Amino acid sequence: MSGMMKPVVFSMLAVAPLFGASCESLASLSLPAAIFTDVHEERGSNFIPPGEKVPPPGLPDFCRVQATLHPSADSNIKIEIWLPLTAWNGKFQGVGNGGFAGTLNYSAASGLAGALRHGYATATTDTGHSGTSGDAAWALDHPEKIIDYGSRAIHLMTERAKTLTESFYGKPPSHAYFSSCSNGGRQALMEAQRFPEDYDGIIAGAPANNFTTLMAAFAWNQQALAKAPIAPEKLATIESAVLKECDVSEGLADGMIDRPDSCHPKAMLKALPKDEADTLRKIYSGLPAAGGRSNFDGFPPGAETGPGGWRPWITGPKSAQEMFATNFFRFVVFNDPAFDIQKLDTTRGPANREDELATILNATDPRLDRFHDRGGRLILYHGWNDPAIPAPATVRYYMQLQRTMGEQTAENFSRLYMAPGMQHCGGGPGVNSFGAYGEGNAEMFSALERWVEKGEVPNQIIASGPAFDTKTATQRRTRPLCPYPRIAKYRGKGDINSASAFECALPTEHGKE
Repeated sequence: MSGMMKPVVFSMLAVAPLFGASCESLASLSLPAAIFTDVHEERGSNFIPPGEKVPPPGLPDFCRVQATLHPSADSNIKIEIWLPLTAWNGKFQGVGNGGFAGTLNYSAASGLAGALRHGYATATTDTGHSGTSGDAAWALDHPEKIIDYGSRAIHLMTERAKTLTESFYGKPPSHAYFSSCSNGGRQALMEAQRFPEDYDGIIAGAPANNFTTLMAAFAWNQQALAKAPIAPEKLATIESAVLKECDVSEGLADGMIDRPDSCHPKAMLKALPKDEADTLRKIYSGLPAAGGRSNFDGFPPGAETGPGGWRPWITGPKSAQEMFATNFFRFVVFNDPAFDIQKLDTTRGPANREDELATILNATDPRLDRFHDRGGRLILYHGWNDPAIPAPATVRYYMQLQRTMGEQTAENFSRLYMAPGMQHCGGGPGVNSFGAYGEGNAEMFSALERWVEKGEVPNQIIASGPAFDTKTATQRRTRPLCPYPRIAKYRGKGDINSASAFECALPTEHGKE
């Protein structure tokens, strides 16, 4: 496919490139298995990304490169690369996708617009197909597209974007970073595990890294709920009872549980009808071990309500877990558009193609020697009350990383931060904002950059969220996120809405590890 080219549109601005080549000349480059579809300069102040209604604030003028990659006969990977015409910070930032991907990420928070306005050359991909994030119909009888989605698209996007960046500016980016959440967290770990040369610093948020087993866990939850549903109006009662049992017992009633994996509510379960209590136990405990597959962690209690809580994700009706599991098993596993996940035998494990697909989709390898040896730095984070991807699964992966590489070696290049009360990639009653993409105060992303570029080890990240005690004028609370297994402990005095009233320390009692 190299050398093939469709007509390219040019729109020249009265802005000279910083170094090297002009924007339009990039279309003459020969990239492996790539076709340029459009290369032109954009006036940032007037640019409205697809799907938006107004220009994102603060965008500089940039060179916009659109291309399609064809690494296989059935591949059709769209990529887009934005290169600032002025004030390039000398770095590159890759952009990830949630769910089953299917779109280019233009977001001003987590996508191209956010990275560009902070001075980065940046790139995104649809991972090889078009569709909504909950749709996997594209995978039906398309094994090469599954490979593209699994890891190939993000890797090739990164390679091609770095080549174009070097050609445009006349020098390679000094450092490359990747930060994303959910499926994007899986993409982040896939990069660290399989393509360690791509990025110097990686942030993996709430990673769906054990993807195949996660989908089976979704089906497990939906089968339990089909037998004994939990009414939406009961979620508030459940959450209130859980907080009464576990939040107070931690010594500081602040509306969130610091270690919900150590919370095992009993009184609340006894108060529910037996069938509903059994369903809740299954969701809390997780998918049992089966067919050579280990058990998969459940969803900790403590933040079941809210717009990002259990109702849209787990209990439904028509929950996101039901949607993802149905699409996965219909189109990725069984190639049967009529397959019903209520008929899935979750005890069969790898017999359901799980072993085959795991090699393509799962990013569970704890041996990151190559990433470590080249000086890479990894930050993982997860909201303890995530109703989409169970937080204990990320703790389990991090502990495997420590056991495999040695605790001291692991601490030399990796950190895990658990956010109490945070739901999926944000939201919830806890501290849920900490600049993982470079937005806002950029606490986490800036900490990663300082670690990579200056060797400054991040000991804590300051996060913010809704204030719990609103007797004062405080509308937001701040709290340190501490390197796992440490937690933020109250010093015994001071405003519980202020990070200064807390210190990082080991918990008094560890939950199940």
